[in-house]
Amino acid sequence: MDLRRLEHLLALADERHFGRAAGRVHLSQSAFSRSIQAIESELNLQLFDRDSGDVRPTPAGAFLIERARRLLFDARSLHRDVTLFRESALGDTAIGAGPFPAATLLPGVIAELRQQYPHIALRVEVNNWRQLLERLMAEDIEFFIADMRDLPADPRLELRSLGQQHGGFYVRAGHPLSGRSCTLAECWSHGVAAIRLPRGVKVALAKLLGLPSAEALVLALECDDVALLKSVALATDTVLASSDAAARTEVDSGALQRLKVRNLPPLYAQMGVASLRNRTLSPTAQRVLSGIAAMAGQVNAKSR
Repeated sequence: MDLRRLEHLLALADERHFGRAAGRVHLSQSAFSRSIQAIESELNLQLFDRDSGDVRPTPAGAFLIERARRLLFDARSLHRDVTLFRESALGDTAIGAGPFPAATLLPGVIAELRQQYPHIALRVEVNNWRQLLERLMAEDIEFFIADMRDLPADPRLELRSLGQQHGGFYVRAGHPLSGRSCTLAECWSHGVAAIRLPRGVKVALAKLLGLPSAEALVLALECDDVALLKSVALATDTVLASSDAAARTEVDSGALQRLKVRNLPPLYAQMGVASLRNRTLSPTAQRVLSGIAAMAGQVNAKSR
């Protein structure tokens, strides 16, 4: 079966319109229609219903579309990997990272990679897991590292654990709450700055605060930029919710202090790597992932 025609099949499945699909693959509409007809004729199956305004896959079409996506995905991966291995070189890649792993795991790994391989290009997208998952499914990144607890169960995903990053609440030196134990309610009275919290964490905190639901839990500042969160906590009485590793530099310098919050259960991020199942990562991505795993082991050991 012609891979080029399978690409036409997927274009029509995505666009649901012959004109738009033809434009997407840079064909005239008549040539594109002949390509789809050729597939249907070869298989002796009707793959699309054309009765209404939108073109929609038939059951046979839906079956073939699913298999075609996997086949074309593997073909692109194979072409890329063969090229890289034939040239015995590392290639460019793109990865994703959640806020805390971007602040704690990536800096040292990427710096070392740049020292060893200064000619490669590496793109890193820092975002929350929802956005990173979209990028992964669109094949825009090879993998991402983030808190895994809210990721949906999806057979297309392969998940690898990187252990836990423990955390807590931090305030600037001289803060009204520093140097004594306090309650979670007292933390919240000053406003809490945090990344987008996992659902389970929000539920636990809402329960401790006596709130009716996780949706009632309001952050003074929600942002996926850890550096911005820390800068606000250092300049105001805002309380920072952070992994211990992300706040370590400021704690070691005395700029931030960890609060002693009474009756607070252990807080942690369940770090992991998400990639697409049955896809071979590029040599560069494998090298980055190996460095991340080693760095995660060091960070986890320090937090124990």
